Amino acid sequence: MMRRIELTRGRRLAPSDVPRTGGIDAEVLGVAQRIIDDVKARGDEALFDYTAQFDRATLTDLRVTEAEIELAVAEVGDEFLASIAEAAYSIEEFHERQVTQSWFTSDARGIFLGQKVTPISRVGIYVPGGRACYPSSVLMNAIPAIVAGVSEIAMVVPPDADGRVNPYTLAAAAEVGLTEIYKVGGAQAVAALAYGTATIPRVDKITGPGNAYVTAAKKLVMGDVGIDMLAGPSEVLILADETAEPAFVAIDLMAQAEHDPRAATYLVTTDETLPDEVEAALAELLAYSPRAEVIERSLTDNGVVIVCPDVDVALDAANMIAPEHLEVMMADPLELLGAIDNAGAIFLGPWTPESVGDYVAGPNHVLPTGGTARFSGPLSVDDFVKKSSVLSYSLEGLESDGATVITIAEAEGLDAHARAVALRLAAAFGMDGEES
Repeated sequence: MMRRIELTRGRRLAPSDVPRTGGIDAEVLGVAQRIIDDVKARGDEALFDYTAQFDRATLTDLRVTEAEIELAVAEVGDEFLASIAEAAYSIEEFHERQVTQSWFTSDARGIFLGQKVTPISRVGIYVPGGRACYPSSVLMNAIPAIVAGVSEIAMVVPPDADGRVNPYTLAAAAEVGLTEIYKVGGAQAVAALAYGTATIPRVDKITGPGNAYVTAAKKLVMGDVGIDMLAGPSEVLILADETAEPAFVAIDLMAQAEHDPRAATYLVTTDETLPDEVEAALAELLAYSPRAEVIERSLTDNGVVIVCPDVDVALDAANMIAPEHLEVMMADPLELLGAIDNAGAIFLGPWTPESVGDYVAGPNHVLPTGGTARFSGPLSVDDFVKKSSVLSYSLEGLESDGATVITIAEAEGLDAHARAVALRLAAAFGMDGEES
């Protein structure tokens, strides 16, 4: 079912061996741009039209009411409410450890320097909806913003054909105190958040995953508004040796593949017999899966087994792929942690399925995809703050550093930069300020 690659000690995995499916199609970008332009021109009217066209919902009001939120909380049941509260607690506790404080320092010359950390004023979070239900995405986007101190959070989510937002999604929003919620999705929701309409005030940053049109829209508005990342199809890479349980490997591959036919799954192993054992386990488990068709297509189109001669080659392959999720099912997985350089989230040991990271462990599940873990990381509190440098010089400090500034500025041909220092020193020490 999954394509196989055999590596040797003399052959490293190449990017062409594992092509990604996460690029944004030019046609999708074109559609997203037209929608954005239309929302900028027609505002709420365009949002109502696109919601009718894409979600088959005829709305008279975009904003979710307090009564709708209260009804959702009553509808979902106590077991779900308890579970979402437990997950929210763990996520908040984890993200509180990420908080960065402002800091300042000074020296004997009277130079005062520092960094001021300020929450972003207003953010928008995108939560997939319509036929889907992702209450966990509400928690993962809203909680780090709340911990960061963001004062205004607007949530957008597509409605179903009856014009309702999934009650589990609304109950999760209620758990973290979100009340500004709008029934709109797709590229049109991103446009509304980025540029504002009569109903939806513009935001400073947009976070949250969505379909290809949402991702394209985020790419197009980036710069006019901040974004978290351009998320592509979900990915998992499992590093496994002879100690791995084939059924555990198989079900974790399935857990990722059931997201989307474009989801990518990788098994990187040092055990030549494991791939066949995993294939057999997959066949058995798929017989009971309600999403077997999606999983089979994903594993067939985007599943890769990479057989390696040793752990070093396996780790090199994993770092080249730089997956969104990386599970280590090898003997002494903690000993390998230092050698893993590129991964959005790392799951160590056989009792740590990716599922716990999606819901309750605490780390964020909004993660870099498509190999971008080579240079980026999970959504965090840092995504919801901005950092300003702070500088204050005394006259003594300016005198101390002035010659250095003037020398470098003159070398760059920036005369006014040099004179901005020279004039101050001249004024302070009674000189004429002219060049000597």
